[in-house]
Amino acid sequence: MASAAKKIKLSAGSLNVENKRTQTTVDDFMNEIQKSREATADSIMKFDFNKKRVRIISQEQLVPDYCEGIVYWMSRDSRVQDNWAFLYAQKLALKNEVPLHVCFCLIAKYLDASVRQFHFLIKGLEKVATECKKLNISFHLLEGSGADALPQWIIDHKIGAVVCDFNPLRTPMSWLEGAKKKLKKDVPLIQVDAHNVVPCWVASDKLEYSARTIRNKINSKLEEFLTEFPPVIKHPYTSKFEPEPIDWDKAIETREADKTVGPVEWASPGYDEAMKILKSFLEKRLKIFATKRNDPTQDALSNLSPWYHFGQISVQRVALCVQKYKSQYTESVNAYLEEAIVRRELADNFCFYNEHYDTIKGASNWAQKTLDDHRKDKRTHIYTLEQLSKAETHDELWNSAQLQLVKEGKMHGFLRMYWCKKILEWTPSPEDALQYSIYLNDHYSIDGRDPSGFVGCMWSICGVHDQGWAERAVFGKIRYMNYNGCKRKFDVGAFVARYGGKQHKYKNN
Repeated sequence: MASAAKKIKLSAGSLNVENKRTQTTVDDFMNEIQKSREATADSIMKFDFNKKRVRIISQEQLVPDYCEGIVYWMSRDSRVQDNWAFLYAQKLALKNEVPLHVCFCLIAKYLDASVRQFHFLIKGLEKVATECKKLNISFHLLEGSGADALPQWIIDHKIGAVVCDFNPLRTPMSWLEGAKKKLKKDVPLIQVDAHNVVPCWVASDKLEYSARTIRNKINSKLEEFLTEFPPVIKHPYTSKFEPEPIDWDKAIETREADKTVGPVEWASPGYDEAMKILKSFLEKRLKIFATKRNDPTQDALSNLSPWYHFGQISVQRVALCVQKYKSQYTESVNAYLEEAIVRRELADNFCFYNEHYDTIKGASNWAQKTLDDHRKDKRTHIYTLEQLSKAETHDELWNSAQLQLVKEGKMHGFLRMYWCKKILEWTPSPEDALQYSIYLNDHYSIDGRDPSGFVGCMWSICGVHDQGWAERAVFGKIRYMNYNGCKRKFDVGAFVARYGGKQHKYKNN
């Protein structure tokens, strides 16, 4: 009988060849997409830009005569191509025959972000700056918020208009409001939603109750908004002044952030890296997305959320790529577009139209009442934030999920719901549960501090976008999840073995 073939060991040389081959195919993939942009239009000037993507924030709409440049105030969407805000800024600059500048205003501290997130952001911006330089567009890293750093810079450089991207969270909204007050009255301030496929204010003009109430509003507009992008082109007008040199490593080191939570190994920042992940999703994981996405032991997810969060890749670009597989993997394509477009845009809707998006006050009346009715119910376990951070609970599955979050900066979506609901069960009050879950998510997860993260915590603890269920202790009518339910869904033992969560003896504090 013939002996079994031996598994070939790859030498360092053959690994390098394999890596080069992978990079070549990714380069080909990116080149094909660039050809699609160029086939759509030579530049934004030849493209029929949908004005519904735009909101004029200032009273002034016309660029002043003294204009010597246009600024794209980059914030949520840190990429060059496939960026409606960047494209609109270039359109204004080309129309007025002036240089185009990109300014990113970097603050010292942002919510509960650690160095992990600042590293991902700033290293991604370094790649944006390199790409801008190739396109004759100046990139400037300014220290401080947009409200503090931008207005004087705009006066000093005779900037004629500011285009910014859209973020529904209150801190970025306050920067926008602050900048509006401080900008010269003759400088238009224009906002473009470059993050959502259907702009947030177009999708709905009110707070939506659930995915059911917004789904058709979004899907009925996809034919209009889910289009190919034209390219950002090499800018023909050169700035009279050079950008200040940027020490990227120093920019990371000088943030006021927890340095013990550092970068992760699996996710590298930047558009090129996002395209590698996207290509592998389309080729390997998309086909099982519909059936395996709720199983944390399976590799079935897109894994793109870190790049989505920082806007290093466009959800619209991903949707265009995924759509091409609809005849092959109909169920998976539909399921992915539901999550990437409808569910994500529902989260933006919630944060944009509900000022209490991160407190119990933001919940529906029925949920506030049921949580209050069960406020004094006896908890079987009470854990401190420190114990939760260290994954020191009696539940090895919960601990494994927390260890995944700490180690990888990402938690499987299905387990994130279980993880969050257990925090409600094991803390003294719903307010504590919400505060702890938001802190842990924002501190460890690369994609924390995001509408989807806030809404995920609010769904789990406050029943947002959900309905009342059978009443029980602590939860009231909030949907319940338990360990045995997880065992029915997936191989809990395999997940625990992978991340090493242990059962810790419960100590009553």
